[in-house]
Amino acid sequence: MMVDRKTIAIFGAGIGLGASLARHYGKQGYQVALVARHEGALHELAGKLKDEGLEVAAFPADLTNIEGLPGLVDAIETQFGAIDVAIYSPVPSEVGFVPASQLDAAAVQDLVPIYALAPIELAHRLTTIMKQRGAGAIVVGGLAAVRPIAGLSGAPALMAATRNYIHALHGELAQSGVFAGAVYIGAMIEGSTGMKVATSGGRTIDPRLPTISLDTIAEAIWRLTKERAQVEAILPAFSQS
Repeated sequence: MMVDRKTIAIFGAGIGLGASLARHYGKQGYQVALVARHEGALHELAGKLKDEGLEVAAFPADLTNIEGLPGLVDAIETQFGAIDVAIYSPVPSEVGFVPASQLDAAAVQDLVPIYALAPIELAHRLTTIMKQRGAGAIVVGGLAAVRPIAGLSGAPALMAATRNYIHALHGELAQSGVFAGAVYIGAMIEGSTGMKVATSGGRTIDPRLPTISLDTIAEAIWRLTKERAQVEAILPAFSQS
């Protein structure tokens, strides 16, 4: 373990945004902790990134197991030392996109653990530790939480609730040296699992919805955690007036 190096933990790491973030931060000297549920795919991704020269470790875990999250954080910090940056942006195989007209209480209940309970529990656990050091950052990501998209309700509605929490937390941490922020995307990510799921089974989405590249999102998260000039980045930018 190299305790003089910084560490990023990516909760919900996959071959899309997770890999892009790992490369972006890894090239800046960060150790990378990858967290995802599917162990085989996670170790495959970790191996590929190691071959590229990054210092990476895989931590298979089900993020909906809320009781297991404190132990997961402890395992990462035992191997790599303090987590300096944490990114929470999972894309489950069943993303949870439901037209608002079809959304009911049962559907919302199934989505609560991954899109509300887990990010709040992790943010609480991590920022408590980070405040003791007076340093650190956590960023929560999501789709359509700020600008609703017809046909894509469900998960975004819960992401909007988590966004409310992150904004409040950001204000409370303002003088602590710890940053809590968010990246919300009002576009489909090129080649992402989310895009594939959203268009599966012949489903269509609004053709006016823009697309965005993985590297653009990774760069926005990097700037957010380094510059700390704003609580969130909304991609693509739009006027809320």
